[in-house]
Amino acid sequence: MIENLFIAFALAMDCFAVSVVCGVMLRGTSRTGAVLRMAFLFGFFQGMMPLAGWLLTCRFSGTLQQIDHWVAFAMLAFIGGKMVVESFRGEERLSRSPLRLRTQLALAVATSIDALSIGISYACTGYTMQALFVPLSLIAAVSFGMSIAGYLLGHRFGEAVNRRMRPELLGGLILIAIGVKILLEHLFS
Repeated sequence: MIENLFIAFALAMDCFAVSVVCGVMLRGTSRTGAVLRMAFLFGFFQGMMPLAGWLLTCRFSGTLQQIDHWVAFAMLAFIGGKMVVESFRGEERLSRSPLRLRTQLALAVATSIDALSIGISYACTGYTMQALFVPLSLIAAVSFGMSIAGYLLGHRFGEAVNRRMRPELLGGLILIAIGVKILLEHLFS
């Protein structure tokens, strides 16, 4: 159980970081429904990706491990790069607003792709479908909670960040950094 708790917190760190960025970007607005939806999506995908990895292990384990980090990097770099470019255009509303369902889905998938490898490791260590319920629920719950905590932190201190730097630029750079981190972790592990 302790090991699964550590895994859950490790997986939730990307959700937390992205949620901080979203909180900074949405400073001055109260969007409880959108934030809960984002946290739900982050938790859902973090909990389901290990299941997908577990289910696909027998058939595609080598291929998934070879490309999961590239997919996560590409998605985060694309979304982050678009945010950086848009921050210099001076547009009032970003097309990649964290309030949009499509953006939230893309971020949820991108931050959870590395969880596929956890599912592969669960399959390799003999977890059964019934035994997966507790770890997957724990991963989903921790990711949900960390997403809300990250949003609240970014929302609370977003004004201080906004005075020094464009939040869209900061958010884009952080998303790119998360993508690079995922890529480097997999390349050097």
